Amino acid sequence: MPQPNLPNADFDLLDIPPAPAGHYAEQALLGALLLEPDRLKTLGTLYPADFANVGHLAVFDAVITLTPPPPEVHASKPVWLTAVLEHARPAARGLTAAHLHQLVSACPDPAHAPAYAAIVRAGHARRTLAAHAKQLVYTAGDPMLEDQPTAALTAADTLAGVLDHLAGRFPAHSSTLPPTPAPAHPVRDPDHEDVQDERLLLAALCARPRPAEAARWLQPGDFLDPLHGRLFGCLLNVARRGDPIDPVTVLWEAQHQGLITPALPPAELLGILTDGHGVATEHWAEVVLRRSMLARAHTTGLTVLAYTQDDTNTVHQLLAGTRRALADLTAVRARWHRATDPTLPRTTQSAVPASPRAGPVPLRPTATTRAAR
Repeated sequence: MPQPNLPNADFDLLDIPPAPAGHYAEQALLGALLLEPDRLKTLGTLYPADFANVGHLAVFDAVITLTPPPPEVHASKPVWLTAVLEHARPAARGLTAAHLHQLVSACPDPAHAPAYAAIVRAGHARRTLAAHAKQLVYTAGDPMLEDQPTAALTAADTLAGVLDHLAGRFPAHSSTLPPTPAPAHPVRDPDHEDVQDERLLLAALCARPRPAEAARWLQPGDFLDPLHGRLFGCLLNVARRGDPIDPVTVLWEAQHQGLITPALPPAELLGILTDGHGVATEHWAEVVLRRSMLARAHTTGLTVLAYTQDDTNTVHQLLAGTRRALADLTAVRARWHRATDPTLPRTTQSAVPASPRAGPVPLRPTATTRAAR
């Protein structure tokens, strides 16, 4: 009788990923505390949850809970190791005395315990940012959520709060942004519903005498299709000059902007800009802005996640990169808030990108923003 294909045990063991560098820092730190318990006073703020390994977490919890024996007793008897083992074993059933001796042997120098603790804190920061970035990616990418914009912005607020907390655990440090490449934006099929909605909006705007007012919160970068964003920019240019707006005048501006090519002849561009009569432009402008905000939230989560998965980034680079990514999202959410909050005044300001001389956008939303959202 033929035997079923059973997994090869040796092969499965080879598939186990190697322990990260932070694992050895956790071992070295615990070894230092088992050798010289008084080193605990030199570590600064450190919590059991900062450890990635469950066994290490249990050992550290025992170390900070128990009272070490007098130095002369500790030097002559294994009282300290025995007490730590008995306290940690209920939380880590497989823990043995041999494991504690392995921790002791993994410590190069107990005097370096503060440096090991800093590595443990940095590893926890990386894992925490990654977990909250994944949650942001999930909420911003799940169209089945009842109120997806609110859920995505709440996840972004949570990530920002975690960032503030983590930043307080590390000394102030000027750092460059992570060199990790930003995730690529997905390429949309020309027949995709989102792309068709953008074309419908462009045609509708060309059919209005004052299109900038109908789409006052939009910017060219809000469009998923870069071509549509550039066409929207052409429409705004015509409006700024005070020239009449219709598909032909926008097409003429598109020629000056270099949009007309052999692969994209005038007739094709003109087709994108026509047949927009009777369309509710305010509604479709809000739809485009909503998608832009969710896309930015999704990209923000992916960006932070990419930073955390790049082991070459320092913890200060992770914090700086996360703050920058959230600031980019804040700029879009501010326009989304102004477009959808009925309590705010509806100005007729044109959807022109802010001047470079404008002040920075605050990272965190105001209390009014949270309440209104």
